[in-house]
Order: sequence, then structure tokens, then C-alpha cells
Amino acid sequence: MNPLPSSDKNAFFAKVSAIIDRAQDAAVRSVNEKATLANWEIGRDLRKLVDAQGKGKYGNGLVDALSAYLTEKHGKGWSVQQLRHCIRLYDTFPDQEKLYTLCRELHWSHLRTLIYVKDALKREFYMEMTRLENWSVRQLQERIKSMLYERTAISKAPEETIQRELEALRKEQKVSNRLVFRDPYLFDFLELSDSYSEKDLEDAILTELQRFIIEMGSDFAFLARQKRLTIDDRDYYVDLVFYHRRLKCLVVIELKLGEFEAAYKGQMELYLRYLEKYEQIEGENPPIGLILCTGKNEGHIELLRLDESNIRVAEYLTKLPSKEVLKSQLQRAIFYARQRVGAIGKSEEE
Repeated sequence: MNPLPSSDKNAFFAKVSAIIDRAQDAAVRSVNEKATLANWEIGRDLRKLVDAQGKGKYGNGLVDALSAYLTEKHGKGWSVQQLRHCIRLYDTFPDQEKLYTLCRELHWSHLRTLIYVKDALKREFYMEMTRLENWSVRQLQERIKSMLYERTAISKAPEETIQRELEALRKEQKVSNRLVFRDPYLFDFLELSDSYSEKDLEDAILTELQRFIIEMGSDFAFLARQKRLTIDDRDYYVDLVFYHRRLKCLVVIELKLGEFEAAYKGQMELYLRYLEKYEQIEGENPPIGLILCTGKNEGHIELLRLDESNIRVAEYLTKLPSKEVLKSQLQRAIFYARQRVGAIGKSEEE
């Protein structure tokens, strides 16, 4: 019998290996589903018993006693904290059908993190983004800690808009600009000194490009740095150009020291029109511009109507701020967002 050619043999080996990988993945998913649903059932029964006896949130010793019993019967893994996770899981997802859908896509460790996100819309955002970008548990925890939801433009939209866009993401895998762009961006990993130039910032970003892209989002792909555009015999240089896979468009990033100035809008519009005319290919959407500043000047942005254009302005912070500072940033953004929504409502009434 003639031996298989080397190429055929390698292809056959790879095929067998892929079969094993699929079987192992399916087995892991099955175990995760069953374990998560078992945790939900335990949480449901505990919650009903605790409520029936009127013994407070965790049953005044009932959970402790059950933990000791289960540990003796089934070994480690049934601590008091684990049983409280089970109750929290049931409290958060009382609909078993919804949980069944979730646990087919998210690991128990993801869900254990998500059930402690109290705000339902915020939790929905993190669930959908975890599924979309395939975040690890550690990445999910880091994004919650950095208040990613509060920094994403979608959080500043009306509740109905947030629900609609999350629904589109869940059912159609449709990603909106508001889900992609953030404000502020956190560039603490660049370790810049207190005095730096735009070129220093750009150099630092390129040096730490991988971590920069993670902060931007996993669908950004780096294309160019200091891209030259020649218009009427004049050369212009775009700081950074990315491509976003799901938005299907080029993303131009300009890095600016200091607060936003009106002239930046004209500069960015020029870059976007050039790229749209000469470099946008069939099937792509018009390019989007992101101007990163150390201050936003909300009044300028509102009067220039940048929210109605393909230009976004966001603050970048080179040192990770405290939660209080981020909350202050969020409150300021919400204040201006409500003013804009109120102004729109009044104009429609008139």
C-alpha cells in the first residue's frame, strides 16, 4: 500500500484534530450550561425557602448550614459565597429561558461577575459586548472597573435608544457608533510625563499599540501613522488611521494637546472628505473622525453640531482617574446630554 503524500497526510491529521477540538468545545459548553442551570435551580429554591420563612436576605444561618452539608457530601466548591452567588443569579435572571440562552454563550464565571452589575441596562451592555468581542472574565472585570459603560457614548443616550441599540446588537449583530466610541479614553498605560507633545503622545501610542487597540475596542485594526494627504499641492499628515471591521469604515484619529478648538472640525472634515473621495472602497461606509483632546469644550461641540456629523470628540486621560473623577465626568456629560435632549424636545414642540 502506497503511503499518503505528506500534504494529504497533514490535511487528514488537521481534520481529525478539528473533530476532537469541536467535541471538546461542545463538552465544555455542555458542562457549563448544566452547572449554570443547576446553580440557578439551587438559587431559586433557596430564595423561595428564605422568603417563605421570612428570615432575611440569606436565611439567618440557612445558607451556612446548607454550605456545610454540601461540602461534606460533594466536597469543595459549595461555600457560603457560592450559594449566595446562586441566589443572586436567580434574583437577576428569574426567567430560566433567558438564562438558558445566556449560558450557551457565556461562562458561569462571566455570569457570576455580571449578576453584581445592578443597573439592568448597564448589565445588558456588558453581556452583549462580552459576547460580541469574546472577552475573557478578566477583561470583563477590567472593563467594569474602568467604567467602560459610563465612558461609552451609548450611556448618554435616552433609555429607549439604549434598549433599541442593544436589541439590534443582540439580534442582528448591528453595531452603532455609540457602542464603539468612548469618552474619556484611558491612556494611563502610556506612562507619559506631565509635559509631553502631540508627537510624544503619538509615539507612546504606537509603542504601546496593542494595549491602545484594546482600549479602543477589539474591532479596530491599525492601518497607518502620519498618513500623507496631498490636496492642491499641499501636504497634510493624518496622525493615525484605523479600520473598524463591524462599522466597515476608516477611522481617522487626531491627537490634540489642550482643549477642543473650532478649527479642528474643519481640519477633520477635510481629511474625511478626501478619504471618502479617494480611498473609500465599494461596500465601505463613510469614514469617521475621532479628535482626542485633553478637554472637550462642550459649548463649541454643541454649536458645531458634531453629534450630527461623522466627527467625535473625546477626552483622553493619561493617568487613570479615581472613580470619583470618572463619576464627575459622567455627571457633566449627562448634564449636557439632557440639555441637548431638552432643547430638541422644545424645538419639536414649537
